Amino acid sequence: MMQDRMPGHYLLTKEKHGRFINALEALGDAVRQEGPVDEKTAHLIQLAAAVAIRSEGAVHSHVRRAMASGATAEEIVHAIILLTSTVGFPNVSAALSWAEDVFQGRSTDA
Repeated sequence: MMQDRMPGHYLLTKEKHGRFINALEALGDAVRQEGPVDEKTAHLIQLAAAVAIRSEGAVHSHVRRAMASGATAEEIVHAIILLTSTVGFPNVSAALSWAEDVFQGRSTDA
């Protein structure tokens, strides 16, 4: 995670509870390296989970991470709309607006 992309609350938590955040980041690295799924696909999967739990910050973060891993805006939008029959249109619609925040440079959280 790039330092300038982290939200203030994340940086504050990292400052106060560094061992906890370091362990969390190490877990994220470990699970992404555990199998054959490439980094871009891993972030699209994690994006889908973020959409499913309706976490705006996680959607912003995984859209950014997916893009940094080579995903296009079209792939991200497709990954989100694929969830319609599983999580419902209202959740998908919200996630599309959150993804658009990132595409337009409007999100400030991670």
